[in-house]
Amino acid sequence: MAIDQGVTTIEKPNSAVPATSATGGSGFAYLPLLVLVSSIALLYAPVLARLVGQWYSDPEYSHGFLVPLISGFVLWRKRDLIARTTSQPSTKLGVVTVLVALCLLFLGSLGAELFLTRISLILIVVGLTLYFHGFPLLRVLSFPIGFLLLAIPLPALIYNQIVFPLQLFASQLATGILEVTHAMPILREGNVLILPNTTLEVVEACSGIRSLMSLTTLAIGYGYLVEKSVLIRCLLAIGTVPVAVIANGTRVMVTALLSYYVDPKAAEGLTHEFSGIVIFIVATLMMLVLHALLVRTRNLWNRKRAVA
Repeated sequence: MAIDQGVTTIEKPNSAVPATSATGGSGFAYLPLLVLVSSIALLYAPVLARLVGQWYSDPEYSHGFLVPLISGFVLWRKRDLIARTTSQPSTKLGVVTVLVALCLLFLGSLGAELFLTRISLILIVVGLTLYFHGFPLLRVLSFPIGFLLLAIPLPALIYNQIVFPLQLFASQLATGILEVTHAMPILREGNVLILPNTTLEVVEACSGIRSLMSLTTLAIGYGYLVEKSVLIRCLLAIGTVPVAVIANGTRVMVTALLSYYVDPKAAEGLTHEFSGIVIFIVATLMMLVLHALLVRTRNLWNRKRAVA
């Protein structure tokens, strides 16, 4: 009996040793992940710094500050779903996606192409999600990750293809309304409006690209947060484009009226900036009205189907 008790006494400390080792080892379980995240943060720090700098300095992309906040809020709302999502890592596809992202980063840095380096940042998030958790989690995170694309400025080639037609349309719309209403004598040459007392040029800053991008971003985020129907979300985002374009044309028309009847300097300075804010608020209200009309149309359609 004494020997048996001795053996038992000796085995207890031995059985506790593996548990202690396991507990001590668990402190290093997240070390590789921490090293990976730190490396990516250092690698993309210059990209993020220049991106945030452009948000701050370029008014046309100032909505970029709002985009990560909306994505973060969506993630917070999905926190329970994220916790319940089954992890099915797609290791090979994740590695390939990360490698493609790093190649884009290298090519963009080599050729000073900011768009590629910024797209690379989004792509590497996709790759890491696939590597560690697979498609189930990527499906859940598809909107907050995809929404981040709206914070990335367009390439100069695409940007220029959009801006000039917007300048022409704004000037054409303003001139057309003023001619039809006989509100004032006006002549248009391209994107230049010739008034009896002054000449107005619809420059790049007045093209409406700023309000178009900001309002579209707002519509997509708003639609996702408040509307469950995917169809209405898409229609709201698409319908916001003509709303923003028409609103900017209206702003040009109002500027022309103020320049003719009040002061030629109304196209500059505080008055011009204030009119832009007012028009954007009106466009936002029009977006909300559009959403209400879409919801009402859907409800009426559902009632007709129920009666039928």
